[in-house]
Amino acid sequence: MASPLKARAIVDRLISAIEAGLMRPGERLPSVREGARTQGVSKNTLSGAYDQLVASGHLEARRGAGYFVAAGPRPSIRSPGPGVEEALDLVSLLREQTEARYTVRPGEGRPPPAWMEESELGVHFARAARLGGSGPAHDYGSTWGYAPLRERIALSLQERSIPCAPEQVLLTQGANHALDLIVRHMIEPDDAVLVDDPGYYPLFGKLRLARARIIGVRRRADGPDLEDLAAKLALVRPKLFFTQSLAHNPTGGTLSPVVAHGVLQAAERHGFGIVEDDPFADLLPSSATRLAALDGLRRVMYVGTFSKTLSASLRVGFVAGMPATIQALAHMKLLTVVATSQYAERMVAGLIAGGQYLRHLRRLRARVERATDAALVHLAAAGLRASRPPGGGFYLWAPLPPGIEEAAIVREAAARGIFLAPGAVFSPERGPGPAMLRLNVAHTADPRFLDFLRERLRRAA
Repeated sequence: MASPLKARAIVDRLISAIEAGLMRPGERLPSVREGARTQGVSKNTLSGAYDQLVASGHLEARRGAGYFVAAGPRPSIRSPGPGVEEALDLVSLLREQTEARYTVRPGEGRPPPAWMEESELGVHFARAARLGGSGPAHDYGSTWGYAPLRERIALSLQERSIPCAPEQVLLTQGANHALDLIVRHMIEPDDAVLVDDPGYYPLFGKLRLARARIIGVRRRADGPDLEDLAAKLALVRPKLFFTQSLAHNPTGGTLSPVVAHGVLQAAERHGFGIVEDDPFADLLPSSATRLAALDGLRRVMYVGTFSKTLSASLRVGFVAGMPATIQALAHMKLLTVVATSQYAERMVAGLIAGGQYLRHLRRLRARVERATDAALVHLAAAGLRASRPPGGGFYLWAPLPPGIEEAAIVREAAARGIFLAPGAVFSPERGPGPAMLRLNVAHTADPRFLDFLRERLRRAA
């Protein structure tokens, strides 16, 4: 049986040797049988590795002769190396999430791919598409998305005390696509829009593209600051308030019932809608306080995703709301992307139906808990104090000691190949404020980051 992880290791090893000049163009590689024996892997594994190298242009397959190092140059897309600006502005920070130029990644927004690949999910990916249901999967499919998955999402929302029918669920290419549809449909130039401050920085970019007036509402550990919200509402009449109630990005805070009621009362009095983003929902208690549950999806649109808990490469998310609103968003989706991937949606539905997703979530929760414990200990030993996030999730919101400038430490880290996420990027105003870092608990144990942090804090003491 082929092993994808072992094949990937062989591919990486041979690419390094070829690009370092240790293997010359035209050089013949061992046969599949011989190579499998010397590498200690199955013939299928080595054959798969050779096929990947042929596809990437590193090897040539010659019928009846075997595999040879490719003689000609390989076509490639040139990518600039990491620059010191990488984590200092909104677009650069978002680009680094996809291009991954830095080797040490405490500023990363997602869990490591290995957390997913090493779970039992990897074994079931191919089988999952079959479990998702039968029927044609080669056409566009419904703009609304794969019906069995919409039914399962509606059921999961009901378990969170959010009244929802399948016709109130629209599948999207992740949470960002859902937010984009909402902004395109509802926001016009010069509309006032409220956001968490600090909050989700890709959203700020979408709103700027829509030429909205972005107004930050101070974020506290228990949710939006109701006094600050009242002060902003005395000055503007917003159309929407975008907020993340649980496992808040970047602070890790979680919404309290008192604050939730205050936000909904303000929305009722001032006539604005709410967009509640809940990317970590499947890792959190179903009984946690959610605006959508208290409101019943009247004023609240509820956004979810499988990217943070299943795989970032499976771009599957959703938005739920009142039927008329979701119908309008479906029309917007039809005009912009026509439909989302039935393959990805069937795969997610299959993993849920087969029970693999539930077992994966149990392991992932335990892993996040262990990583958080370790991160707090390691950071404290290095001289950086961070509090345990009350809402769970992947993030620590860590204040830098006095005398350390946020931009300076990010630049120094970048020069050493370390990707940090500075607090200023998470503020819509980008104005002066306390120097902070958002740290991903899955990456903070890297000794290269801890050595850098320890040395940098010692110099500032």
